[in-house]
Amino acid sequence: MLKSLRTIPASGAVSRRAFSTGRVAKEGLRIGYVPEHFSTPLHFAQKYFSLNATLTPFPAGTGHMISSLKASEIDVGIGLTEGWVAGLAKAMQAQETAPYKPVGTYVESPLLWAISTGKDREFHDIGDLKGKKVGVSRIGSGSYVMPFVLADQHGWLRSDGHPPFEAVPLETFAKLRDGVNDKSADFFMWEHFTTKKYWDNGSIKRLGEVSTPWSSWKIVARDPLDKSMQAMSDAINAGILYFNEHQQEAVDYISTELDYSKEDAEEWMKTVEFAKDVRGVDPKVVEKTIQTLGKAGVLDAQKVGVEDMVAIKRSSRGSFH
Repeated sequence: MLKSLRTIPASGAVSRRAFSTGRVAKEGLRIGYVPEHFSTPLHFAQKYFSLNATLTPFPAGTGHMISSLKASEIDVGIGLTEGWVAGLAKAMQAQETAPYKPVGTYVESPLLWAISTGKDREFHDIGDLKGKKVGVSRIGSGSYVMPFVLADQHGWLRSDGHPPFEAVPLETFAKLRDGVNDKSADFFMWEHFTTKKYWDNGSIKRLGEVSTPWSSWKIVARDPLDKSMQAMSDAINAGILYFNEHQQEAVDYISTELDYSKEDAEEWMKTVEFAKDVRGVDPKVVEKTIQTLGKAGVLDAQKVGVEDMVAIKRSSRGSFH
């Protein structure tokens, strides 16, 4: 968890207030985020550039943020592209009002998903996982969506529409690690560098990785037209620029305040590319995600469309005003 951020626990105790532009501007936005290394620019945005927000950590990831957006517990979420798109598709296919819309791009680089099993389990490579139990944080989260992409890549999707794996919701990264060792689940997928420490100490076993074929992190909002979005995006942009220009400070923060070694923080810094301007979403990225998840059976690509999903396109970023 980010010790120095102004945070409140994502445990259902968050105040449920009706969305009010005036009140949000006064009190600050409630922003949900995943308390991992990718959150470092948010730390800098709040510490140095007056990001007016309460940052609420969601260790369980994007799926939990979707639930909190639906419950009006947060105003903005910063999470995984595939989780946001799958959640929107689910709402659209059920003809429900979408609880959020994508308004920004946080990370341009793809996410490298690690595939892990228990340290003494009988699985030795990805091919051993066909039809097995996959641990996920929540149904609809990135950790739930990506196994379908993995199954598609390996030709494991079934013609009868039956899921390629049995999904076992285990909530948190710690419980996922425990689950593959106590045999509640056979494998799970999580971000590479967050997982690597536990391969290194021998508590879980590495089976492989798979990258997303799209940029990895998006910003969504319950009210995309709220004027507070402009100040938020300016502060996050400044935090990203500071991150890029003060990499040693970023490494020090990640290795002391978060659950990463200095060496892993330095290696991750070589792979990540944050957006130069977080405002707006490239519709082509969302379209690629829809088509890939449609092929994997996560959503019906014929029933959802980019125009209905994206609130702020990169070609019209001034819409925040």
